[in-house]
Amino acid sequence: MVAALVAAFVAQLRDDSRPAATTSPASSGPNREHRDADTPAALAGPRARANLPPCPAPGNGAGPAILRGVVVECAADGSTVDVARALAGRRVVLNIWAYWCAPCAAELPAMAEYQRRVAADVTVVTVHQDENESAALLRLAELGVRLPTLQDGRRLIAAALKVANVVPATVVLRPDGSVAQTLLRDFASADEIEAAVGKNG
Repeated sequence: MVAALVAAFVAQLRDDSRPAATTSPASSGPNREHRDADTPAALAGPRARANLPPCPAPGNGAGPAILRGVVVECAADGSTVDVARALAGRRVVLNIWAYWCAPCAAELPAMAEYQRRVAADVTVVTVHQDENESAALLRLAELGVRLPTLQDGRRLIAAALKVANVVPATVVLRPDGSVAQTLLRDFASADEIEAAVGKNG
């Protein structure tokens, strides 16, 4: 009995010493866009609460070659988004996050403030990289963050851009579709984002 108690105590110590998760949970389930529970009817309430803007309409040209053929869902309304075409001809900051990620939640309001500052010069698009779409919408509503959001439970965008499986991550795309920067870090303020992204690219 003493041995069992010691083993349980050691296991508890190991759990307590683990750092906060920044990689996708290993048991995230099947490779799918969202959970079976996230039906259009079930998502209607969270979508209304989040009140997200529409995802970008197709821009000029075919868009980033590396993202051609990548199709995901727009979290605002469930419509299908051809990612390359939606980002074509724009300078884009893609912010990859997940609802369970605490640094992501701290960073998202800074991303929203950065978008307000840069207005039409840069398009900030968030990419929710987990199949629990309801939780993502409710987290955005809780934070008061209203940015175009792509639902990418299958991690197609990050894989195409060769981004490590960590969140948050930020990818800056030039108007010609090339990758200017990949930033595997979190940001505490719009000032930090502006300094990191810079004006070139």
